[in-house]
Amino acid sequence: MTAPAFFERYKQLMSLEQSKDNLIEELLQRVTDLEDAYQREKLDHERETRFNRDIQIHEMELMDQISRIKTIMDREPFVIVLLDGDGLIFMDDFLQQGEQGGQNAATQLSTALEDYISSNFPSITTPKIMTKIYANVKGLSDLCVKGGIINEPTLLDDFVRGFNGTVPLFDLVDIGAGNDKAHDKIGEVFQVYLYNCHCHQIFLGCSNDSEYAEILEDTLEDRDLIGRVSLIEGIPFEKDLEFLKSSYRVTKFPKIFRNTKIAPLWAPWKAAVTTKPRDLLTPSPNQHVASLSRTSTNTTSTTSSVPLSSTSPNASNSGDFQVVRSKTSIAAPPKTVERNRYGQRVDRLDFRSIPRDELNRIKKLKLCNFYFLQGECPNDNCHHDHSRKLSKSEYHILTAIARMTPCRFGLDCDDPECMYGHRCPQSEPGKKDCYWGSNCRFDTVAHGIDTNIVKLTKV
Repeated sequence: MTAPAFFERYKQLMSLEQSKDNLIEELLQRVTDLEDAYQREKLDHERETRFNRDIQIHEMELMDQISRIKTIMDREPFVIVLLDGDGLIFMDDFLQQGEQGGQNAATQLSTALEDYISSNFPSITTPKIMTKIYANVKGLSDLCVKGGIINEPTLLDDFVRGFNGTVPLFDLVDIGAGNDKAHDKIGEVFQVYLYNCHCHQIFLGCSNDSEYAEILEDTLEDRDLIGRVSLIEGIPFEKDLEFLKSSYRVTKFPKIFRNTKIAPLWAPWKAAVTTKPRDLLTPSPNQHVASLSRTSTNTTSTTSSVPLSSTSPNASNSGDFQVVRSKTSIAAPPKTVERNRYGQRVDRLDFRSIPRDELNRIKKLKLCNFYFLQGECPNDNCHHDHSRKLSKSEYHILTAIARMTPCRFGLDCDDPECMYGHRCPQSEPGKKDCYWGSNCRFDTVAHGIDTNIVKLTKV
């Protein structure tokens, strides 16, 4: 064998040795990498083990804390009942019994609420029931007198006292004689309890004010509040509230609350007699009883007596007479308010003689009623027109348009310069409905008014 052959064989052996060495180095590097990865995994595992242990401990602490908080939350469960006295009016029997009636009303309402809650909210264990009724007590008292429900206004004060003194968490709150609506107070209290963890249900007994519809619409926007609010209906809901009614749980207590408004009997002499001193309530045949009326500090008062039989068809046989107190300007002759035989105010209206096109045209002019009809606009920021010069015909039409807005004093209004309406202009005498039906802005009692004028009230 020649030398080159040996040399070639040597090169092959060297190549094999090099391949073996490379393999061994690769294996050693692989082992090193695996050992490093193992150490990292081991560290990660130990860290996760410690973390899981810490998490478990923390979770146990949180669960214990939640359990304690839930125990605290469940310790004093209650429901809140918020009632608007304009929409939830107690039945006549309660109001007529004074203090005893208030006690009976509170007791029966408490029992009815307990029965309803136990039947419909079994998950609430023995909750306390807080009830707050917000009402204009004086206004309600006057309305009850005019409606013939009570004879003495003080009976309602006795009723309130009896109601408030019977059930510890029941309150009938007088919002004051100057407030006809309670939605502001109820709205604020509603928000206070809406997210209160101890309050498991809010019962809202509201009137037909649009503000309540806004509150209920806002509540529906929060899905977390679904089922948290229930409604109590007394006087049937109208329009917006009737539309929202299907989104809430609704209940009624027909044996406790009226389902109709109190309709005045329009016998003003009754209120006058019940508010006079006792010596005036025992009249001689020639004695006169003065009735209350609004007076002004810059006027002087004169009186004229009118037989009771001419002011009310329900006149008693006691021989009482009514004196209508009038306010007479020193410089001007006394003004009068025309009334029918029931003592109801009768404004002369002749809408049929006004062309509909002219009526709509005057409406679109956006004239200021105060400025054109009363001579002065009290609103510094009034956006209605004050510059136009009206013809006699336009003035007459504007007067008729103003009569389309109901006066808050209704048929009892004794202001001769009042520009608002006191009876529905679309209603005919003797008919208790009109073109607008249930959507009419005037109350039911302002329809079908006898327009025969039998007396003039000087004011």
